Amino acid sequence: MSNVTVIGTQWGDEGKGKIVDWLASRADVVVRFQGGHNAGHTLVVGEQTYKLSLLPSGLVRGKMGVIGNGVVVDPEALLKEIDRVTAQGLKVTPETLKIAENAPLILPVHGALDRAREAARGDRKIGTTGRGIGPAYEDKVARRAIRLCDLAEPETLDWKLDELLLHHNTLLKGLGADTFTKAELLDFLNAVAPRVLPFMAPVWDLLDDSRRSGSRILFEGAQAVMLDVDHGTYPFVTSSNTVAANAGTGAGVGPTSIGFVLGIAKAYTTRVGEGPFPSELHDQMGRTLGERGHEFGTVTGRPRRCGWFDAVLVRRAVRVGGVNGLALTKLDVLDGLDEISICVGYELDGKKITSFPSAPGAQQRIRPVFETMEGWKDSTRGARSWAELPAQAIKYVRRIEELVEAPVTLLSTSPERDDTILMRDPFED
Repeated sequence: MSNVTVIGTQWGDEGKGKIVDWLASRADVVVRFQGGHNAGHTLVVGEQTYKLSLLPSGLVRGKMGVIGNGVVVDPEALLKEIDRVTAQGLKVTPETLKIAENAPLILPVHGALDRAREAARGDRKIGTTGRGIGPAYEDKVARRAIRLCDLAEPETLDWKLDELLLHHNTLLKGLGADTFTKAELLDFLNAVAPRVLPFMAPVWDLLDDSRRSGSRILFEGAQAVMLDVDHGTYPFVTSSNTVAANAGTGAGVGPTSIGFVLGIAKAYTTRVGEGPFPSELHDQMGRTLGERGHEFGTVTGRPRRCGWFDAVLVRRAVRVGGVNGLALTKLDVLDGLDEISICVGYELDGKKITSFPSAPGAQQRIRPVFETMEGWKDSTRGARSWAELPAQAIKYVRRIEELVEAPVTLLSTSPERDDTILMRDPFED
């Protein structure tokens, strides 16, 4: 039996929630390995809809949930999320949720700096959520982060806060924003410590024990490959590595433990926030895709930009993300269209290119090269086998497989978890 790692292959919002929920029902442990509360999964379970940002999706299925060291944790946001799902009837206890001892914390100063810098950027803003994720990751690599384990050591907190505030207050003052006092941050941390410390654990030991006992582990990514800090549309990216290779580092396991890599791709393309988007549609078709797909960000509520499927970007995600198979979602949104286009390449300064450039100027200048296919009139919504799909829909899926150089191993035809066509079981690979 294999473990499974799930990553997005576009700019996030590919419908990972349903797929992760479906896989989590068959896993024993579900692990978040990067990101913060700037990304969300929506899970529909019976009559309940759960919106999760930090909590691993497996908790909804009664499975062990782990927040790895690669995640930056806002303790206040975490506690609010726990309270919210608890009110919905979900049980979250130190027995069901474990947080890595060395997970970096997001403090109020991080969000303040995030928002102040975005405001200062003006027209060149990145489009962050303003929740402090980027500044928290900066502190991590600059070796001044407050980590979960520090909450148990008042003397460590004391000198670490001095160093952290020396840096952040200097920046805030320079940006004309309000600064923070040590007492403010100490009060914040002392208030949350009694509730979050019980969840602290050496999760790498727990995961290694699970691996040795033959338990199935599901590694759950946030955002997507095109938001990866190295491989995405830099600088319009998130502040962590979203590729599957980071599952090992961000959870404290070896690279061979991540198992089958399942990449999630929407049957078209969406993006929230700023940054290049070659196949974006600024016409009625773009608005139609947004309306049909209910395209609003899970965390921010921001309308998503919509466009045709970009096979060039997904092929890149397949290669750098180590994707073994794709889960294609929201195929039903394309039902009834006369024609459907796929971006198969770009034109840059009069020349055709077949890969996405890294330079920001070139990213802005490229123009999509589309291939158009005949659409289908019959509905794909709720289909649970290939036999139920229109012939043209099958042709569309097969063409995507050819272009991205990866098989579609799972096809989602509605938000309902059982409306899924499975060609290959990732856990049995």
